[in-house]
Amino acid sequence: MHVAKLSVYAIDAEKKATKEVDTPAVFSAPVRADIIQFAHTQLNKNHRQAYGRFKYASLDTTSHSWGVGRALARVPRVSGSGTARSGQAHGGNMCRGGRMFSPVRVTRRLYRKVNLPVKRYAVTSAIAATANPSFLLGRGHLVENVPQVPLILDNSVESITRTKDAIKALEMVGAYADCEKVKDTKKTRAGHGKWRNRRYKQRKGPMVVYAEDNGIARSFRNIAGVTVAKVDALNLLDLAPGGHMGRFVIWTEGAIAKLDEIYAAKMHRAISTETELKNVLENDAVKAALRAPIRTKKYFQIKRNGLKNRAFGKKLNPAMGK
Repeated sequence: MHVAKLSVYAIDAEKKATKEVDTPAVFSAPVRADIIQFAHTQLNKNHRQAYGRFKYASLDTTSHSWGVGRALARVPRVSGSGTARSGQAHGGNMCRGGRMFSPVRVTRRLYRKVNLPVKRYAVTSAIAATANPSFLLGRGHLVENVPQVPLILDNSVESITRTKDAIKALEMVGAYADCEKVKDTKKTRAGHGKWRNRRYKQRKGPMVVYAEDNGIARSFRNIAGVTVAKVDALNLLDLAPGGHMGRFVIWTEGAIAKLDEIYAAKMHRAISTETELKNVLENDAVKAALRAPIRTKKYFQIKRNGLKNRAFGKKLNPAMGK
C-alpha cells in the first residue's frame, strides 16, 4: 500500500472523515500467500484434542498359545473349557473380537511448531493483505459501500457498550452489509459435530481491532460473523481464516497508532529493493567495489601410481625399464 495518509471516520455521522493519520509501514509488507497458507495449516492443528483406543482393548481375557503340533495357528487362544469362547483365537488384529491393527494412541504428535520468523512473516503479510480491496472482494466481503480500505474509526467506538449502538456504528460506515451476509449463511453442520456443541456453521464477517477495551469487546462480539481482537495479540487464524488472506478488518485510531510500534521491527525486508539483476551488475558503484576477475589458470598435477603407470615409473626411477 503506497498511500501516505489514511482517513479516520466518525461513527456519529455517515461516512464523514474527521482527520488523517500516517499509513503504518506494515501495510506495505510483502504479501506471501504461500507463507500464510503454510503457517495457518500448521497453527490450525494446535487446538486438536488427543484421542485414542484403550491400551488393553480386547486383551483383557486370559489366553495362551497352544504351540505347535495341533495343525492350528500359534495365535493365543482363550483359556478354559465348557463354552464356545474357550479355544477361540484371541488378541490378534485378525481375530474375531481382537484389537485393531496399529491402534490410535493419545501419544501422537498433534502439536505443530512454527519458526518465529515464519509466524511473524505470515502475520505481517496477512495484515498487509487487509489493506488491499482486491483481496477483500476475492474473499467475498461486501466492501463496495465502505469509504476506505483499510477502514479506520475514531477512538469513540472503543467506548460503545451496547450491541445496538455497535450495529448503528457499522451502518454509518457501510460495513453492516457484510454482517447481514453472514446471517444468511448460517447452516446446520453435517455429521456428528452437530451433537458436540458445534451445531451451526457460518461465514466470517468483519474483524474489529482495538487498542483499549472500554466496552467494545462486549458490544461487538455478539454481532453475526464479527471477531474482536486487541492489536497487541493479533492471530493469524483470525486475520486469514482458512488460510485465505484478505479479511475485512475495521481498525480503531488507537490500534493504527500502535501498529508500527508492534510490527515495524518484525517486518520481513528484502535484502535488495532492485528487482532487475542486470541493473545491479551494470551499476558503476557496484563495479567499483568489485575486484578484477582472476584470468590466470591454475593447473593441478594429476596423482599417478608409479607401480602401475610405467611411463611415470620410469620418470621416478630411470632404472625401472632396465
